[in-house]
Amino acid sequence: MIFATVGTQVPFDRMIRAVDAWAVKCGRDDIFAQVGPSTYKPARLRFVEFMEPSEFRNRVEQARVVVAHAGMGSIITALELGKPILVMPRRADLHEHRNDHQLATAKHFLAQGRISVAFDENEMIQKLDQLDRISTADRVSSQASPQLIAALRNFIDHGALPGEPQATLSDRLKPKPFSMPHVAAQALTSIG
Repeated sequence: MIFATVGTQVPFDRMIRAVDAWAVKCGRDDIFAQVGPSTYKPARLRFVEFMEPSEFRNRVEQARVVVAHAGMGSIITALELGKPILVMPRRADLHEHRNDHQLATAKHFLAQGRISVAFDENEMIQKLDQLDRISTADRVSSQASPQLIAALRNFIDHGALPGEPQATLSDRLKPKPFSMPHVAAQALTSIG
């Protein structure tokens, strides 16, 4: 089964249309989609608008491959469960999201070799035609590593990351030379 998901915040009809067009072209009936608040109703895909988190996780577990928007929840769940994932990032210039954070997310995970990315509808259909070539990345843990926890504790307790000098509480409360208030004060002084 192929599981397609667009998250719950905003519609992503462009992705669903591409997956649906591919399903029609190939006669696929093994795709289940979570389409969100979409106005587009797929012709070939079995779908729901929304699902509970437990059902979402079960669908990812059952899937041979996940096709998704570039949302962190979808990506992390697929990686945690060891499922190959093909993502298509929403684009701000197409009014699919308020900014291009999904594009940045997709590029970052792609550079790590953890996901496959289709940047537009044509590439989505090409990648769907080659689903068997989408590899599964190493699983990620659902728990933070002991090293990350130690670094965060050290930062909270001492105001420093590993390898940095520890700061006292009063040091942490002092304005930094390049803090925004300092920069704003300099800017106001230079124009006044």
